[in-house]
Amino acid sequence: MIEAFWIPLLPPYLIGLVLSFAVEALLTPRPVAPWRRPVAAVGVHVGVWTLAFALELMLFRRPYFAVANVLAIELLIVLVSNAKYQALREPFVYPDFEYFLDAVKHPRLYLPFFGVWRAMLSGGGYGVALWVGLSLEDSVTAGAGVWFVSFADLPQEHMFDPIAPAGLFFLHSVGLALLGLALTKVAVVCPDAPVDASADLRRMGLFAALWNYFQLERRPTAGLKQLAPFNIVSKPLQRLSVIPDLVVVQSESFFDVRRAYPQVGRGLLANFDQLKSESVMHGQLSVAAWGANTVRTEFSFLSGMSAAALGVHQYNPYRRLATGGFPTVASYLKSLGYRTVCIHPYYGGFYRRDKILPLLGFEEFLDISHFAGDLLDGQYIGDRALTDRVVALLGKSGNRPLYLHVITMENHGPLHWESVDKGDERELMTQPLPGGCDELLAYCRHLGNADAMFGALRRYLLDRSRPAGLCIFGDHVPIMPGVYKQLGAVDGTTDYLIWHSRGGQEANEVPLSSAALSGAFLEALELWSPMPIAAKGKLK
Repeated sequence: MIEAFWIPLLPPYLIGLVLSFAVEALLTPRPVAPWRRPVAAVGVHVGVWTLAFALELMLFRRPYFAVANVLAIELLIVLVSNAKYQALREPFVYPDFEYFLDAVKHPRLYLPFFGVWRAMLSGGGYGVALWVGLSLEDSVTAGAGVWFVSFADLPQEHMFDPIAPAGLFFLHSVGLALLGLALTKVAVVCPDAPVDASADLRRMGLFAALWNYFQLERRPTAGLKQLAPFNIVSKPLQRLSVIPDLVVVQSESFFDVRRAYPQVGRGLLANFDQLKSESVMHGQLSVAAWGANTVRTEFSFLSGMSAAALGVHQYNPYRRLATGGFPTVASYLKSLGYRTVCIHPYYGGFYRRDKILPLLGFEEFLDISHFAGDLLDGQYIGDRALTDRVVALLGKSGNRPLYLHVITMENHGPLHWESVDKGDERELMTQPLPGGCDELLAYCRHLGNADAMFGALRRYLLDRSRPAGLCIFGDHVPIMPGVYKQLGAVDGTTDYLIWHSRGGQEANEVPLSSAALSGAFLEALELWSPMPIAAKGKLK
């Protein structure tokens, strides 16, 4: 009976397995040939293929359609991965699976980069293929002559019972699925190697890379929390007569575009320049993201943890790592008596910030629901409207010092969906741009609003009696493929500054990483003295 089950399945199973390797060859970056991969990686690929094929077989009972369905799902992931790589210089990774649901909830943030027509054709094409497959291939348990079951092995009284063949077929399929699962469990793919999405995809292939990251993400994270800079800290360097309010502006897609493109008017960031000249520190910032994935830089700043230290959690630290809480600059300041507030004019459920940020030490999180009636600038709540809310919060801070983390949204994009005209070019540029650079005009228009926000905050903080510290940084560079093609790509660093309202500081230009910025900010205001990792080890 087992042979009768397997023999008819072998042709579609093997054909599909070979084609699954062929579909991987469409990826960018392209994986190496199967015979050049680690044996464990090939084992995982075979195991995942076997598991997926068995599950489709149980669901549809049509082996060739099961093959086509699994290959269609693989092809969809390949197309999404290539679109992501083109926009963000990074292939699809396991934590990205949750973005399929986010793309339904927030289509504007995703579909423009995958392509609306590509999405429609993919969905329509799959619907047609589903109909054709179900119509042309009969279910293998549709008749009494089921070719997966040896009826001689059935009891006489159940010889013509139509449920018996289906039941045996189901049991065989479950056995095949368990075989595939066992293969993936046995094959361990470099569990302790540093993660690198592009290098891992090249070396292991799609199935093995995704499975490896799935396994790594499920490991215990207690060790990471013990190494967090804000887990064990000393008291402030000295007692301050008045504890300053702290404002951090995590500015969407912000970087000093003038250092990359001399066509941009020098006065575009006049307020940022003024703050830099008065700052304690400023410079270029190495960030954990390119073009998107704001939470990577956000968590890096809040936690003080580098991407290398976070391992697989660097790709989306809010998915699993932060769900159990994590020591951050917010939790540290809260322990010093600060009121900790985060404000972000977008939906609180995006990245689950409404659930995660309280676990990171924020007492309050104000999302888009607190901006009813505020004017949009483009498709999102503008930086000018956000500034009004920030000023209002500072005005009501009372005697308790306030730490306010501001996450802007205006300059998010997609920039290529915005309209610009010659008037924008004359206002923002010193010379005409070549064709295909409208994204730069839209970006600079929003950048001017961000600069107006910086200036308004500076003026307000100078007018207050309570001293205040201000930190401004960009989370990542913008997605502008047309501009990068025409005018050259940027290096991916953003810009930051640390400023104090007491003035009289010598502006030091120092390159930093996003992981080091929060500590540098608190040190500059004499609120924190970091404890070396070696000292932490002695306290364990």
